[in-house]
Amino acid sequence: MERSVKDIRRKIDNNEAVVMTSQEICELVQSGEDITIRDVDVVTTATRAVMSGTYAVLSFPVETTFRFKRASKVFLNGVPAHVGPCPNESLGMLDLIVFGTAHSHLHPGYGAGHLFREMAEKKAIDVSVITDENDAFQTEVTLDGMPHAKLFATRHTFKNYAAFVNCSGKPVSTIFHATEFEPDMRTATFSGCGQINPLKNDPHLETIGVGTRMLMNGAQGFVIGEGTRSSQARPNLTGFADMHDMDPAHMGGFSTSAGPECIVSWAIPIPVVSQSVIDAVTLTDEKVPMPVMDVGRRVTIGGTTYADGWKNVDMSVEFKPSSCIRCEKCMAAECCPMDAIHYRDDRPFINRHLCFNCGLCTTLCPGNVFTADLGSIRFEMEGGMHEVPIVLRQSDRKRALELEEKLKRMILDGSFKLSEMVETIRP
Repeated sequence: MERSVKDIRRKIDNNEAVVMTSQEICELVQSGEDITIRDVDVVTTATRAVMSGTYAVLSFPVETTFRFKRASKVFLNGVPAHVGPCPNESLGMLDLIVFGTAHSHLHPGYGAGHLFREMAEKKAIDVSVITDENDAFQTEVTLDGMPHAKLFATRHTFKNYAAFVNCSGKPVSTIFHATEFEPDMRTATFSGCGQINPLKNDPHLETIGVGTRMLMNGAQGFVIGEGTRSSQARPNLTGFADMHDMDPAHMGGFSTSAGPECIVSWAIPIPVVSQSVIDAVTLTDEKVPMPVMDVGRRVTIGGTTYADGWKNVDMSVEFKPSSCIRCEKCMAAECCPMDAIHYRDDRPFINRHLCFNCGLCTTLCPGNVFTADLGSIRFEMEGGMHEVPIVLRQSDRKRALELEEKLKRMILDGSFKLSEMVETIRP
C-alpha cells in the first residue's frame, strides 16, 4: 500500500488524519503493538544538538548614506563577521555572514551560538565597524532592526552521529567535550537523538527533499538539499529559516574545551507514504546504530546503539540545592557548558531555560546537588568488551521531544502545512 503527500494533506484538511510523534510510535512498538501504514498518517520527528555547520546571513543599516564607503571588518558583540558578498558601497548598509563556530575576541567563552540566541531574545547587539578608510565606529542593532536575518545549516540532523572516547594516554581538548577528555577510555560523550531523529525516520529520503517544510529553532523553514559530508550511510541536511521567528529556547551557545559551539533544533514531519517509511519509524533505539570513535584519531573503534544513551536514563538533571556542601570551588558551575549554574545568597541556582541537560554537572558535584543517570557506552573491540560511563551529552532529547509534540499540534491546528518536495535528495 502506498499513498501520496497530497492524499495525506487532504486527510489533515478534513480533520481525519492521525498524527503521532516518533516517540509515541516507538513506545507503542515497545509495548508490543504492530504499527502499520493504516494506523498513522504523519510522524513528527525532532533533534536538538550541538551543530557546528551553522551560519547566519544578515543585512541591516548602520549609518546614513555616504557616511562611509565600505566596511572592511565588522564585529557583533565581539564575534567576527565576514563582510559581503554585496559591498553596499556608500549605502550605510552591512551584508554579513557569521559562522556558527566564530568566537568573540572580547570574551573567550562567547561565540556565535550565544550571539544568535541573544538576537532571537531581541537583545541589543553591539556592532563595531572598521571601514576601508580605516575609520571606526560603533552602534547597536536588534533583530527587529535587521530587515534580513536568516540562519542556514551546512550539515545538520545526521541520521546517527557517534559516541567518543579518548584512547590516548593524555587528556585531549576537543569540541566533543566541555572539559578536557580524560585519557585511557575512562569517560565517554555522545551526540544524536536516536529513535526520534528526523533522518532515522526517513533514511532513504522518500519524504524529505528539496523544499520540505520544517522547523528550525521553532521557526518554519525549508530543506535545501543534502549537507556536506552526507552519504547513504550517514545522510544529513542543509536548510534555512528566518531568525525573526525563532524561539531562543531552542538555540544557544555551548562551550567546549576547544571553544564555543552552536546549538540548533530541527523538527520535520514524515508523511507515512510507504511500507519502508513504517519500517523506519518503528525502529527503536536498540536498533539505531551509534558508532564509537577515538576522539583523537577520529576513527571508529567499535559500535553500539542509541539504547546505551537514551534507554533507562534520566532525560533531565535533578536539582537539590539543600545538598550543597559548599565546596571551595564549584566545579559544576565552573565547567557548565551553558553557564546555567550560579549562586544566589550562597545557594546554588540552575537556570532551567539555559540548561541543556548535558549531565556534566552530575559527574562533578560531590554533594549530589545535581543528579542524573546518564548510562554507559558498551562496545566490543580488540581485547574484549568495554563499558565506559557517559559524562556528557551533546544532544538534548528532552527538548527535542517537546519540539516534536509542538510540531504535531501545529499540524493538527493548521498552523503548519505539510509541503511536497520539489526535488529528491540523493546523498
